[in-house]
Amino acid sequence: MPFSNDAELFRAIRQDLYTAVVGDVLDEMGHLHNFLPGRVQPLEPKMVVVGRARPVVVQDAAATPGDPFGKLLEALDSLQPGEVYITNGGATPYALWGELLSMRAAHLGAAGAVMNGYTRDSKAILELGFPTFCRGSYALDVRFRGKVTDYGVPTVVGEIPVAPGDIVFGDRDGVLIVPERLSAEVFERALDKVHSEDTVRDAFRSGMSAVDAFTRFGVM
Repeated sequence: MPFSNDAELFRAIRQDLYTAVVGDVLDEMGHLHNFLPGRVQPLEPKMVVVGRARPVVVQDAAATPGDPFGKLLEALDSLQPGEVYITNGGATPYALWGELLSMRAAHLGAAGAVMNGYTRDSKAILELGFPTFCRGSYALDVRFRGKVTDYGVPTVVGEIPVAPGDIVFGDRDGVLIVPERLSAEVFERALDKVHSEDTVRDAFRSGMSAVDAFTRFGVM
């Protein structure tokens, strides 16, 4: 089922899909490695993130006079509506995100922030309601320890390749990356699968066995 723009697609994803079913479809298509590490979770279980990837590269580096963050602020200001700030971070554990970054990103219409690392200012981010996915909260600042060296370029997050324009979809069960070239087929098949699962639920309510349901509908 075609969508005329991202807004329609993202609305359908939020209303009808969840990461498990989209991940299953990717598996069925032979793409078995699309989930970020399981420790990357929403700050609040009800948070959902859906948007186009805006990859950001962070590397461990000492601060230098007049350059405490590298290209971090440029990367933040470059966010477009519906984009997701996503980064792997460096080898050292420190906070890659915080309240003020969330405020700026929300003002720009960004869809959320995802990092294979930590955030801080969690209370303020939760009050703001900005979708933030991370390993957890840890106040150690990126300043003096790491810098953004590039953004808007392909990178790797938790061993998963992420390119600009890929779709980032996260809920309480994890975060997955849907490559842009596959997205139309993936989400069409995921929506069909959800409808099939609804049929199986109805069959179970009527007393059909799991064996018979899988034989008949091919969904479990």
